[in-house]
Amino acid sequence: MTFGEQPAYLRVAKDLRRQIADGKLPPHTRLPSQARIREVYGVSDTVALEARKVLMAEGLVEGRSGSGTYVRERPVPRSVTRSAYRAVGTSTPFRQEQAAEGTRGTWESRSEQTVAPGGIAARLGIEPGDRVMRTRYVFRDAGEPLMLSTSWEPLAVTGRTPVMLPEEGPLGGCGVVERMAAIDVVVDNVTEEVGARPGLAEELAELGGVPGHVVLTIERTYFASGRAVETADLVVPADRYRVAYRLPVK
Repeated sequence: MTFGEQPAYLRVAKDLRRQIADGKLPPHTRLPSQARIREVYGVSDTVALEARKVLMAEGLVEGRSGSGTYVRERPVPRSVTRSAYRAVGTSTPFRQEQAAEGTRGTWESRSEQTVAPGGIAARLGIEPGDRVMRTRYVFRDAGEPLMLSTSWEPLAVTGRTPVMLPEEGPLGGCGVVERMAAIDVVVDNVTEEVGARPGLAEELAELGGVPGHVVLTIERTYFASGRAVETADLVVPADRYRVAYRLPVK
C-alpha cells in the first residue's frame, strides 16, 4: 500500500457509505451480504467483514438477530439550545428553552446525599469526600429521551436549607440561580465545556441508542463570587441532537 492509499476495507466501506447517502441503499434495506461484498469488490471475507464493522460503528447500519444487517433510519438532528441565562420567573433553563421553541418537555429526577469523587470535588473547589447532593435527571421531549444530566451541589452551601433538594420543597424544580438566591447566594457566572465521546452502555440504554454511538457532553458549573455552587454533566445523543448556542453580544 502506497502513501495515502486507503486499506481495502475502508475503500469498501466508503463506497457503501456513499450508496447509503445517495439513497441507493435506503433505510431498512438489507446491506449486501458478506459473500456479495466479496464478489462485487473482489476482496476477502476478512475485508468484507471489517467494512461492515466500520458502517456499524458509524451507526449507519444495524444488525437484526437472525435476519441480517440493515441500513438504519437516519433522524434529522434537532437542536438543544444553550443560551444566556434569562433571570426571569422561576423557570429552569430547560423549561425556558422548551417554552421559547413552543415545545413541552418533561423530566424525571432522583436526588441522594453522597460524597464528592475527586474530579467533582476539584470542579466544586471542595475536598474529595466532602458531602454533596447528587441529582440524576432524564429529560424528554415529546416522550423521546433528549438528555441525561447528573448534578452535584456542595452541602456546605445548601445543607439544612429549604433548597437542599433541587426537586422538592418550596423552590422544587426551579433553576439553580433562583434556588441559590433564596439562600442569599448570588450566582453571577456559568461555564460550559462541550466534548464528545462514545456513549456508555447505561447511557445509551436510557437514551435509546446502540453500542458505539457518540454522545455530546456538556460540563457545566455555576459560580457565585468565584465559588462553585453547582456542577453538572449533561449527555446528549449526537445522532439525534446538536447543541446550539445563542449568546448576546455586549
